[in-house]
Amino acid sequence: MNYSIALVPGDGIGPEVIAPATEVLDAVGDRYGHVFNYVELEAGGAAIDSTGEPLPAATLEAATQCDALLLGAVGGPRWENLPGHLRPERALLGLRAALEVYANLRPAVLLPQLRSACPLKDEVLSASNHEGRAAFDLLIVRELTGGLYFGKRGRLEEESDGHRPGAAFDTETYSWREIERVLRRAYAAAALRRKKLCVVDKANVLESSRYWREVTAAVSGDYPEIETSFMYVDNCAMQLIRGPGQFDVIVTSNLFGDILSDEASVLTGSIGMLPSASLGDIVGGRPRGMYEPIHGSAPDIAGQDIANPLGTILSAAMMLRYSFGLEAEALAVEDAVGAVLDSGYRTRDIAARSAAGGEKIVGTQAMGKAVVELLETTRNF
Repeated sequence: MNYSIALVPGDGIGPEVIAPATEVLDAVGDRYGHVFNYVELEAGGAAIDSTGEPLPAATLEAATQCDALLLGAVGGPRWENLPGHLRPERALLGLRAALEVYANLRPAVLLPQLRSACPLKDEVLSASNHEGRAAFDLLIVRELTGGLYFGKRGRLEEESDGHRPGAAFDTETYSWREIERVLRRAYAAAALRRKKLCVVDKANVLESSRYWREVTAAVSGDYPEIETSFMYVDNCAMQLIRGPGQFDVIVTSNLFGDILSDEASVLTGSIGMLPSASLGDIVGGRPRGMYEPIHGSAPDIAGQDIANPLGTILSAAMMLRYSFGLEAEALAVEDAVGAVLDSGYRTRDIAARSAAGGEKIVGTQAMGKAVVELLETTRNF
């Protein structure tokens, strides 16, 4: 089979982590008889430098014509003083809106090989996990194309607080359809996992959160086998530290999901380990998808060959699974990552707190190469 993939390397470490991910995909193609055709596109700061805008029309058009999109990272301090509509991050919002990918799936799994990199104590992990495991496996489903990030915003120059004139505002607005569709995506994910779904909100304060609860009450009846619960976002932030094992699937708004998924990433050992899939409606049997690691552009380590590429490689595995329906291929990539970690390979971010012996501290390229070699040597298994 042939598949077209829009590649957006972006800024900072983005190009460095995209390169090994494509090498892994090529190894998968060789092993299983697929051809992945890459269309490299500019977005973010790189696009600003070359075209003056974060998301050129040509990039947007090409991205919508591909089967899926794999993105590295965008942004950096060199563009942070630009006006809001010209910031690199606007490219992400524009791509998400154009591709209509409204559900962001962010798994947070503590792999046993990285237990020593988790900042939580053993007794905390064990006490919080009701199934007797010494690790956790949760999924945060974040609404991605609505809420505060896409609401009406602006400045009110005529306002004054008695000091300097002016005020600023951002508005969170959610429609029934926007909430319902991401809830159904979360329920579908919970049905394939441990059948527990927690809606995270701030319903004691926000009207939009109370509306989320109304929609959930209506939708949950279609999923009687799923245990549905609610939790305020501030309590959820605390409970992720006190006992992450209590969670299966968390579904929440754009803003809350952005924050909570970054918090959860620290518990896995490194933000560099976490992939994500942004999915839209089913078209032609598969959802349109945009895939990216959840780490940022990390300009402070860009060009040093020390960034962790595993989050991007695992994002490519999610692309194989969700956009292309290639479950065996996705599992092969995930198994190869696990085998590489079993062999002791570590990038600097996942070795910093590790007490285990026999570690091999490697760079970005070497870590990617190790995954590729595992895929190549096990191609007949």
